Amino acid sequence: MNLLFTCVGRRVCLVEAFRRAARGLRIKAGLFGTDTTPLSPALQSCDMGFLVAPILHRDYIRHLLSIVKAYQVRLLVPTVDLDLKVLAECRQRFESLGCLVLVSNPKVIDICQDKRKTFRFLIRQGFDSPLTASPRSLLTDLKGRRPCYPCILKPWDGYASRDNVHVKNRQDLVFFSRRVPHAICQPYIQGTEYTCDVYMDFHGQVRTVVPRRRMEVRAGEVSKAQVVKDRRIMETVANLVTALGAGPGVVTVQLIMTDDGSMKIIEINPRFGGGAPLSIKAGACFPRWLFQELLGKEPRIRFDGFLDGLVMLRYDSQVWLDPAPAEQVGN
Repeated sequence: MNLLFTCVGRRVCLVEAFRRAARGLRIKAGLFGTDTTPLSPALQSCDMGFLVAPILHRDYIRHLLSIVKAYQVRLLVPTVDLDLKVLAECRQRFESLGCLVLVSNPKVIDICQDKRKTFRFLIRQGFDSPLTASPRSLLTDLKGRRPCYPCILKPWDGYASRDNVHVKNRQDLVFFSRRVPHAICQPYIQGTEYTCDVYMDFHGQVRTVVPRRRMEVRAGEVSKAQVVKDRRIMETVANLVTALGAGPGVVTVQLIMTDDGSMKIIEINPRFGGGAPLSIKAGACFPRWLFQELLGKEPRIRFDGFLDGLVMLRYDSQVWLDPAPAEQVGN
């Protein structure tokens, strides 16, 4: 049973989690990865690595399809936001080759990757979320919208906290709104931030929600976190992902719990999150469940069947390559 991780980059822990799951189930699995550079750490952890065209290149999907066909890949696992849209649009081409893509439908991807649409969806469905508005509407007081400082300026199509700016006053808002591309503005919300890993099975059902308290973040990705078995968060997020119709696979939802108990949903990412290894270690065995479903078996999953309080402290490690690393990567 062969799997292919796209844009595998630094996802060493995720690849190894799938390897352990395959061993535990006594499955002979080939774990393949793609990237645009041979100097991808996770590519070295894969059984075979492939250099492919960049996502926006016209040959990107053709390269993936050729790998899927040549190696009879059964499951394609995206690991970043960048190729979700194109994979969603081309999902049937992969399925015709017997390969399931862990990606939501294009409508869901569109809602999640446009923060303006995310906000409108959340409000329409009755979930709380920080007001999302254009800098222009705030600066010109359109519809009575006045900025409440401090606030956060970010691209509506951004990811990994890139180009996010903390705005303290009107002068900052005027200055940075001209420099941040596709800018939107949201009030700065104080509270405890959580990322929730949601497992959606192949039938579109939420099977578990694992909240992770974000203790420290580096470059947009969590570096210290703790599992918190909060039933209110779990049920709210389960209802949200069900209403969205996301899946199959893992969907991550970010929220902030304020001091007064308000739950502000701030982002939805329909893919594995960078902190997913914590949820897996806590007992939410996403790779094992995916293998079982691919085999036509029904995984036994308790909604709250994971370890509460487990802490993850991440650190940098090294990957050693012999000279001419490009020769180590399949083409």
